[in-house]
Amino acid sequence: MTTGHVLFSRCCRRPWAYALVLLMAVAASPGCADAPTTLDGTLRVPIADKIFLLELAMDDPSRYLGLSGRSHIPADAGMLFVFPQPRTLDFVMRRCLVPIDIIFLGPNGRVVATHQMNVEPPDTPEDRLRRYSSRWPAQFAIELKGHTLDTLGLKPGAKIDLPLDTLKRNAR
Repeated sequence: MTTGHVLFSRCCRRPWAYALVLLMAVAASPGCADAPTTLDGTLRVPIADKIFLLELAMDDPSRYLGLSGRSHIPADAGMLFVFPQPRTLDFVMRRCLVPIDIIFLGPNGRVVATHQMNVEPPDTPEDRLRRYSSRWPAQFAIELKGHTLDTLGLKPGAKIDLPLDTLKRNAR
């Protein structure tokens, strides 16, 4: 009998333990658009058949800071910016040390624009930083390691599955 079978048979004798194991299995399954965030404030998001672990930026201070100061972004990680209302968004590379790709999403989770953002000199004044615009109303932005867009093949209109209602409700 394998360890899994032992755990299952023991849990069947204790219904509360079986329910706990089942709940943990459901919560750990990837790709569920209504899955809650993890305890560390991240969300697993499928993008073009790859799973990315995205940090959540749900309020003004975390959205302003973004990925600034990071010397490395893992290939399967990034940040999801959530705004309370859709609007035309402009992002800059403020104190960013590595190239970053950005995907702007409308309130329905569909891609409205993408950009490959380049590193700016660290002493660049705020008003001289290049602006990367969503061009259309967007409520979400996803930042990934630079040049990730080259492998994803995303086009405007592509859908990215997110727990839209939950994210919108919790944006500040």
